[in-house]
Amino acid sequence: MSGSSPMAAKLLANVYPRVPDFYTLINEQCALVSEAMEALVEYMGGDQSKGALIGDLEKKGTEVKNRSMYVLNKSFATPMDREDIYRAITAIDTVLHYANTTIQEIGFFKLSPDQHMLDMARILSEGTDALKLGFAKLGTNPAMAEDDALAVRKSERNVEKAYRKALSNLFQPEIHLEKIKLSKEATVEGRVMGAVTEIFKRRELYRHLSNAGDQIAKAGSVLHDIVVQVS
Repeated sequence: MSGSSPMAAKLLANVYPRVPDFYTLINEQCALVSEAMEALVEYMGGDQSKGALIGDLEKKGTEVKNRSMYVLNKSFATPMDREDIYRAITAIDTVLHYANTTIQEIGFFKLSPDQHMLDMARILSEGTDALKLGFAKLGTNPAMAEDDALAVRKSERNVEKAYRKALSNLFQPEIHLEKIKLSKEATVEGRVMGAVTEIFKRRELYRHLSNAGDQIAKAGSVLHDIVVQVS
């Protein structure tokens, strides 16, 4: 009220402490991870410049995560269960980390993205988009976020299907026999070793993308738990 003194305002603040806007903080994280997955799709589609963008987005995500954790640790009151806020912050950050480490592994193994990687990246992007939509609804209409939580978990199942399809294709001997014939290695042993090495490298990348789907599903489960609690 207009006539209240600073001392009275301070007393009221102590009795009724301001609840931090964790909805906005989590939405900021979700926006970053959604953008990173969109960039990952473009990277897998041939735009190598998106790799640097994903790295920058992960750094921003770490800053947001650290800020959110600081606010959480200092907060007396929260709009939802404190443990669920912690789980949401860490789960979303882990998804963003997976986007960047995927790029790092591709560089480390000196691989070029293939159609299977692109397919899995597209599904992961769908999952993070659903995650973004779901968390955005928590502050206004949490019950409606359950459909998004289901979509997030469905994306994990679809990534797993794409992963199995990728492995099935990867271990077809005739494909690698053709590559061995076209290889520029001087010896047969060198050509065979090159083909076998690439099989294991690509399998590792497929597995990494599949694990990213698992992490998105964990974030979706946190979203579901919060929906149950606040709706």
